[in-house]
Amino acid sequence: MKLGQFTLATLAVSALVPFAANAQTGNTAFDDFAPSLNPSNSAPIPTGSAAEATPLTLYSPNLSQETLLANGPVGSSTRFGDNLDMIAQDPSGRYLFTPYETGAAGVVRYDLQTNTATELVAPGTQRFVAGDASRFTPYGTYLTAEENLNVTPGSSTGRLFEITNPTTATGTADTNFVQRSILPRVSHEGLAFDSNNNLYFIDESANASIYRFTSANPTATNGDDFFAAGVTSVLVVEGGNNANATGSFTFVDITDANGNALAATQAAVLADGTINGRVAADLVGATDYQRPEDLEIRTLADGTQQLFVATTTTNEVYTLDLANSEIKLFANTATLNALTGTAIGGGAAGFSSPDNLAIDADGNIYIIEDQPGGNADIFLARDADFDGVAESLTVFASLGTQGAEPTGLVFDINDPNVAYLNVQHAGSDVDRLLRITATPAQVPVPGAAWLFGSALVGLVGRLRRRNA
Repeated sequence: MKLGQFTLATLAVSALVPFAANAQTGNTAFDDFAPSLNPSNSAPIPTGSAAEATPLTLYSPNLSQETLLANGPVGSSTRFGDNLDMIAQDPSGRYLFTPYETGAAGVVRYDLQTNTATELVAPGTQRFVAGDASRFTPYGTYLTAEENLNVTPGSSTGRLFEITNPTTATGTADTNFVQRSILPRVSHEGLAFDSNNNLYFIDESANASIYRFTSANPTATNGDDFFAAGVTSVLVVEGGNNANATGSFTFVDITDANGNALAATQAAVLADGTINGRVAADLVGATDYQRPEDLEIRTLADGTQQLFVATTTTNEVYTLDLANSEIKLFANTATLNALTGTAIGGGAAGFSSPDNLAIDADGNIYIIEDQPGGNADIFLARDADFDGVAESLTVFASLGTQGAEPTGLVFDINDPNVAYLNVQHAGSDVDRLLRITATPAQVPVPGAAWLFGSALVGLVGRLRRRNA
């Protein structure tokens, strides 16, 4: 927007809200609410009740919710698969993609323009199980992977898959679903690409690791070229052979340039020729974390990138400064509660089992607990100086669906005031895709001049940068 198009009121608001550093225009209203505390969590919603359609307790009057897709009980005509998991939005913003987590896995695509869902990968295709990971590639295709690693003879789990025609496929018959076997096998969840098109992934297990795949052709325009060759390496902090460490880090190779095991990792090669990523990491002294799960990358205004990783068992979220090769503790039970000014604590009323991560249009980090409905909260982490250490946590929303878990939170790439969330494992066996909408507060015109002057005084200290 050109400067000449701003009114005085608009300038006042622009000076007060976080700075936009990426292609989105406007700033989010999702963080415009007072700190909230819900010591007893939400009361569980009775199984099968009408309240399941709006299951979130939202701690701001500016937020609303609606069900976009009700994934009916197993055996019903409206069922697409068992337990909708992580969400990825395609680069145009029209479609949402979600794998099925439990049992025989598949993939469903939801069209935001027509409000219709299409199954692209039928459950059990290529023995696909425990679908969890969900991410678009830099060249516009869709990745998913298995949250399961079973290396007994005959098992093939722990694989990464790519849908090469995600937006043009019309259904299961013409979807091109390809295994990308160059990556070592792990129990997948989080996937993230940095600005150099390195692909980061995790192994969700106790005493597990964080990995990076560096393609030999990082500017490839298709998966056949991108995954044709490349090196997988694993995170080593402060020399390695340690756990839950912070400090300086490096990535140590566990494969050669063609994805084959090195001399040091030959013992990790399985009978089918694939590599057990968990064993390979141990062989090179990787740093262990306790059930690392989701990954997100935040890009600051100067181009610096931060990789966030949630570790469920230890109730922690870490920040990897990719430019300076330093890992920090972003949030844990000792992080301050924004309402009380004291440690947030753990347990049902505190910060427990962080699982999924999301970043809004202002670069705020949201953390979803892996807990059943009634105890599962979504936290907003405040990191005003963007140093990768949260100053505070506040409860953003709570899920009340009995037995259910919130998962897959993403913020719309075209509208900074829209987000999407899946509800899985419900006692009613009905999964849901929810849309959450934030309504920006209006600034009264008579007060705009005062706001504008006040905002200019503190502008430098209040600018925020947004993730790309």
